[in-house]
Amino acid sequence: MNSEHILIIRLSAIGDVAMTVPVVYSLARNYPSLRISVLSRPYARPFFSGIGDNVEFIGVDLKKEYAGIKGLNKLYNLLKSKNFTVVADMHDILRTKYLRMRFRLSGKKVAAIDKHRKGKRLLTRKNNKVMQQQSSSFDNYKEVLTKLGYTFDIEFNSIFEGRKINFNSIYENFGEKKSKWIGIAPFANHQGKIYPIERMKKVISILSERIPDVRVFLFGGGKSEMNIFNQWQNEFPCVTNASAILGGIENELLLMNKLDLMLSMDSANSHIASLVGTKVISIWGATHPYAGFKSWNMKDENIIQNTLSCRPCSVYGNKKCIRGDYECLNIDENRIVDKIIESIN
Repeated sequence: MNSEHILIIRLSAIGDVAMTVPVVYSLARNYPSLRISVLSRPYARPFFSGIGDNVEFIGVDLKKEYAGIKGLNKLYNLLKSKNFTVVADMHDILRTKYLRMRFRLSGKKVAAIDKHRKGKRLLTRKNNKVMQQQSSSFDNYKEVLTKLGYTFDIEFNSIFEGRKINFNSIYENFGEKKSKWIGIAPFANHQGKIYPIERMKKVISILSERIPDVRVFLFGGGKSEMNIFNQWQNEFPCVTNASAILGGIENELLLMNKLDLMLSMDSANSHIASLVGTKVISIWGATHPYAGFKSWNMKDENIIQNTLSCRPCSVYGNKKCIRGDYECLNIDENRIVDKIIESIN
């Protein structure tokens, strides 16, 4: 396979793209002569920069330059010019199905992800749930590559492993690290995955009391999130709105690497922090780790969740609460703080 050039496609979402990294990293290490190109949205470039001399990243804007069927044809012609010999579709949506079809018709070997939807349906149905661990996204991604003839074990610690990384920008913004640094990413795409904001504020308050010299860095992106972060920053001297200062994933990865711990929902920041080897504690509400979306190397003991007969009600947390009260997220603040302190000590 030394002459092969593989195209790996995973266009979104950011957490799912992040979960491809340990797999791509391991593929690159096990097949150093294989040329690997990863096709995704431009924001994902920092995930793949420097993880292997044989790995390149192709960032594409699917809303502008490559929008619609005309844009996909343009994208296919661009990709065709790179002479890929095999294509791994790790997304399996309409756009990638179309690209996959074009490559197959041109005689290229292609394979697509099996998302094992049946098991997830049984896990999340309203009655008679089948509470069984589903294959992880990491295993599902690896399975695509196995179909194409690449066999390997996933071995990964950090995208920074073996690299000289310049952390000057972190120290310039936040000073030298002289205490415990904890990251908190309190938001997610859906309400069923977000611990109540006022209760998260209480978590920060308790943390500041129990760890007097703690520094808390907040991670998030939306305008409404920034407003809340700024309020907390003004109220608690230990809190810093990190995302407002860092301005992008590349610098956020650097700061996350210096954290003692990241507290996150079942969300992208859980996966991003895991890429730099940072310990993650995650809070789960409507979703469940059994669906296969735990971040890399996450230990079950660092998962905070309530056991309810209605849980999980969805794979992604995007369905309306069956009970109407989100009891799944009724988690005592001290329970969260206790777990944080236990983990960092």
